[in-house]
Amino acid sequence: MNHVIEINNLSKDYETGFWRKRKVRALDSLDLNVKGGQIFGFLGGNGAGKTTTIKILMSLLYPTEGMAKILGRDISDVQMHSSIGYCPENPYFYDYLTAREIMNYFGELFGLSTERRKTRTEQLLTSVGLSEKDWDRQLRKFSKGMLQRVGLAQALINSPEVVFLDEPMSGLDPIGRREIRELIVGLREKGTTVFMSTHILSDVESLCDEVAILRKGRLAATGNLTDLLSETGGTRSFEIVVSGVSPVALNEDLTAVAGATTAFHPSGARIEVLAEEDIDRVFPMIRKNGGRLVSVTPVKQSLEDLFVRETKADEVSA
Repeated sequence: MNHVIEINNLSKDYETGFWRKRKVRALDSLDLNVKGGQIFGFLGGNGAGKTTTIKILMSLLYPTEGMAKILGRDISDVQMHSSIGYCPENPYFYDYLTAREIMNYFGELFGLSTERRKTRTEQLLTSVGLSEKDWDRQLRKFSKGMLQRVGLAQALINSPEVVFLDEPMSGLDPIGRREIRELIVGLREKGTTVFMSTHILSDVESLCDEVAILRKGRLAATGNLTDLLSETGGTRSFEIVVSGVSPVALNEDLTAVAGATTAFHPSGARIEVLAEEDIDRVFPMIRKNGGRLVSVTPVKQSLEDLFVRETKADEVSA
């Protein structure tokens, strides 16, 4: 199987303190492989080691132990970096340059011709949703969301095979998030691998093929998102929506169904039961109390459920 990112036994220690220095392990023996042509979600709570991992892959930090490869070449290989793109969580540029000038600058770093730089600049600034009237404004006059768009555009100037995005939706409004989601999907359709770290779990669910969850520097879970959600939780319960029922009487009847919970609203109620066989037990109770069945829906584990459980596992066991 072709892995475009290979991480083996990667660890990173930091020294803290002034007089009595001690080591803190931010990344602990991480093993991870990412297949090509997909969107890979890299998740974890604050301080889990996500940004540390990405900075090591970008050679902005040096690992304490372990090794990593991108496109089959060691991360220390400078030539390999011409085939990847990177947008940090908080892009920072020389702010007296304009958006067009910063794109031209990065294009020159990658050795693009004048005509190619011009074409790519116009294509990318348009694709990230930056208005043409802002292309020649100095970056110091840009909002955080506008700078984020420029950061995403510069990460793609060299048509990378693999692009690393650290919190790519940071600072964007709902319209901007939608535009960037469409851009990321377009990258996958072109065969580009996207390695994306984000706290916005709804974006991960809608975009990512596979995910990895870090907990305190260690790998807590990884794999196909659909498989992870089904294997680690599957269907948790069933929601029954009814209308026209008597709340008091129905509540009394439901005490016979273990674990059943009810939430009433003006037009009816939502009943949640834990097992499929409980649905058949509830139906007669609904009819008895003058109710009408509206729907029955399995309530499946969400990515948020998986994320919370995996990132808090140590707290539960403590």
